[in-house]
Amino acid sequence: MIRQHLIGSSLAGEGDFRWRGGEITRLEGFSDAVFAFAVTLLVVSLEVPKTFHELMEAMRGFAAFAVCFALLAEVWSNHYRFFRRYGLQDPWAVFLNCVLLFFVLFYVYPLKFLFFTMFNNGGRIEAQQARALFIIYGAGYAALFLVFALLYLHAWRKREELALNQLERLKTRHSLIDHLAMVFVGLISVLLALSLPLRWVGMAGYFYFIIGAYFTLAGMTFGRRVRLLKEMGESSAASDPSR
Repeated sequence: MIRQHLIGSSLAGEGDFRWRGGEITRLEGFSDAVFAFAVTLLVVSLEVPKTFHELMEAMRGFAAFAVCFALLAEVWSNHYRFFRRYGLQDPWAVFLNCVLLFFVLFYVYPLKFLFFTMFNNGGRIEAQQARALFIIYGAGYAALFLVFALLYLHAWRKREELALNQLERLKTRHSLIDHLAMVFVGLISVLLALSLPLRWVGMAGYFYFIIGAYFTLAGMTFGRRVRLLKEMGESSAASDPSR
């Protein structure tokens, strides 16, 4: 059920997007607990080092842990933003949220193994194992962002009930497209891992660098559309004598 009484609230949230989520719900509290557990799984060892050698061994994993933590924090941020924006608590949103949390926990171990191998193992992994690793990682990556895309599609279908204005609708469509693009990135990486010769299988990992180029171009295109929509709104307001 959508919390109708919050639609008219004055929560600012983002500059051009009124947040419809009110107090932290049980669903969000449960989700935060799962994200916290996922971060715990990233830690090299839960035991405090007892010797200087153990401390140095733990410090070797610092860079990999930092990257994994940043990626997981980005997923949490996307989750937080969605539920603050729309405040959806209906059965379909709850189901998709649980599926998302399942994939977050699934995603942790491939994420951890991939980056700890890159930073600490010096590439000591066989080509056939690298192929399998990129397939697992890409599948988890695609599944995670597919669930986000379905959440935004759900919000888009409820745009009238949520009383989204034109700018909020534009941002909703943009977020939906962004997450679908990430699904395709993950799937293409999987296809590369499956089809490339073993000596070139590393290209399946390098393919993720396209994400930066995508968001640069998408941000520029979206920014122009936002500015145009704002200018149209200001022109309409200026021409309306009742304002």
